[in-house]
Amino acid sequence: MSIYMIRAKKIITVSHIGTIEDGAMVIQNEKIIEVGTWENLRKQYSSIQVIDYTNDVVTPSLVDCHTHLLEFAPTSLYPVTSDTHFLAGKAILLHALSTGITALGEQICGHPLGDFSIEDYRKAVHGIPLNVSFATTSISIGFEKIVHFTSITQSKAVPKKDLVDPFLVRQIAKESEYPGENIFINATPANFTKDEVPKAGELIYTIEEMQQIVDIYHGLGKKIGAHVAGTVGIEMALEAGVDVLHHAHSITDELIARASDQGTQIVATPMGGTHLTPNSPEEILKYVKAGIPVSISTDAYLPPYPEVPWLPYEDQLLKGPDQLMLIANPSMQVLKENNFDENAILALLTNNPATILGKQHQFGRLEKGLDANFLVAEGIPGLEITDIEKIKKVYYQGKLVISRPFS
Repeated sequence: MSIYMIRAKKIITVSHIGTIEDGAMVIQNEKIIEVGTWENLRKQYSSIQVIDYTNDVVTPSLVDCHTHLLEFAPTSLYPVTSDTHFLAGKAILLHALSTGITALGEQICGHPLGDFSIEDYRKAVHGIPLNVSFATTSISIGFEKIVHFTSITQSKAVPKKDLVDPFLVRQIAKESEYPGENIFINATPANFTKDEVPKAGELIYTIEEMQQIVDIYHGLGKKIGAHVAGTVGIEMALEAGVDVLHHAHSITDELIARASDQGTQIVATPMGGTHLTPNSPEEILKYVKAGIPVSISTDAYLPPYPEVPWLPYEDQLLKGPDQLMLIANPSMQVLKENNFDENAILALLTNNPATILGKQHQFGRLEKGLDANFLVAEGIPGLEITDIEKIKKVYYQGKLVISRPFS
């Protein structure tokens, strides 16, 4: 099927076009070649096949720009060995695809249980209908004695001094494809209990070390992202010129304004990810009002932060990419209550994370020239629906890759 048209009850383009009621979209050779009203496009393309979704909503597919699905999730979810690690990883990626996600930002930090190179991860996703970007990183885990790993040294723990070694930093930066958690300004709790990681949150770098690392990334023409929480760490990140704050838990109004002034982007993780209380809906509203193009991400697989009012969980079981719409819904509802347009709201799960990945000219919106990555659903993902069963069809580069029966 080289060219076809879809018709929908409405199309949420997340572009300057906005929402198109009784909309249509023409797909040819993996790309969108026209978006408009059914009335106009049916006259222009009267002879091509039409796929009728007039009872449903069509939107860009979802983008989760901060995940750990290939490195840490397989050993967390399955009793795998090195020979079956990527078999589990591919199953996890298929599950993500079934939730409406067609693009991922994967962090590769260095894993003590898996001695895999960044090339091993890149090979593992070959042929899967997902666009996966890899952030090569270093990581500091807040055990009683803080332990450090890097994507370059793989399963070998390294001393703190290696994290600031210009040669190693340059190697990590060269391999990184986007500003993910390239550095951990605070030691992370990872998926461990508070008893196991008593030093979670401890600052790893001085401002001078941070500046040196940022300069290396920028000198290579790369942006840099940082895992960070708490006012001291966030202020240090902004002072050093970090491009993307991942988490930014406990950010102050003053630091939000400063991030906005500097053009710093934020990846919010309402489910958790640091030692501090995660991003609340009210906090995410402040980002948007400040003009920060915030993205919402799962940080999956992750145990949810306990006892926060915007999370519906009563357990500490690991949560995956199927939770993206659910954890985003409270923030998206708050934006709606504050009269933000549905296109601007859906951008938190589509165009904004695509921009973090540096692929906003490839996907994240439904407009002429972009990849035909889109969903057919019973409502707007994250805003009107949170159940993945209500995402009926997932298209990747124009091909139908997930299909659930209509009710």
